[in-house]
Amino acid sequence: MCVVHPEFAPDASLSREEMEALQHEVAETAIFEDEFDFDPERVRSGPSDDGQTQLPSGKEKTAEDDPIVVGVDQAFVGEKAVSAIVAARDGEVIERTHAAVETEIPYIPGLLSFREGTAILRAFKKLSVEPDLAIVDGSGRIHYREAGIATHIGVMLDLPAIGVAKNLLCGKLRDPPQGHMREGERIPVLANDRVTAPNGTVIGYALQSRQYDNPEKRHVNPLYVSPGHRVSAEMTANLVWQLCAGYKLPEPTRRADAYADEVKQTVGS
Repeated sequence: MCVVHPEFAPDASLSREEMEALQHEVAETAIFEDEFDFDPERVRSGPSDDGQTQLPSGKEKTAEDDPIVVGVDQAFVGEKAVSAIVAARDGEVIERTHAAVETEIPYIPGLLSFREGTAILRAFKKLSVEPDLAIVDGSGRIHYREAGIATHIGVMLDLPAIGVAKNLLCGKLRDPPQGHMREGERIPVLANDRVTAPNGTVIGYALQSRQYDNPEKRHVNPLYVSPGHRVSAEMTANLVWQLCAGYKLPEPTRRADAYADEVKQTVGS
């Protein structure tokens, strides 16, 4: 897959001020609205026979009409960042690629793409299929400058992308729950003074992808999902929920996480 916006390459040699300025440019280019060619209802976690043989246009439906969804996750071996990508159509894995790159900077909150972005882009370059949607381990618009790693990668590739994070980087919940959230429940995440978006803007959702029957005794924390590029906040929550299959992580990133662990065994530190 080719890079569409090379001018946004995550250069680790930039100063912090230059990195943040580049993120502002990425955010200005990002589209936080639904702008994709696939049917969102056909995004799912596993194979499914819905009984439909025709598309709304009247044409016969084929396997190629199902969107290709890729999961993107990272792991580390010594000073190397290992990016793993797993592509699936109708829930079935059709391709896996990976890349390992020496990291040049330490982890800095808000600047993750400058540490891991090069490895991700190299893994995308190896893909022989053209993905329709990327689910990235990390933040999208839930980011100080609205340009988390999912936004940075999505904009560079001009690919619809979603960020799935385990922790809330910034922003605030519109209606914080009194107790633990129920499975399937979602709460809007609003921009606050720590985010460049106007206060009160919905920049993502807290999504309870899995929960135990008695969360008071044992509970699962929610995911924080946000649009990366060419997807709206509400659609982001819908698609991630559709991609969950009884685990906390949606299937694309769960598979990519497992593949990253597998690849680590073959990468020298």
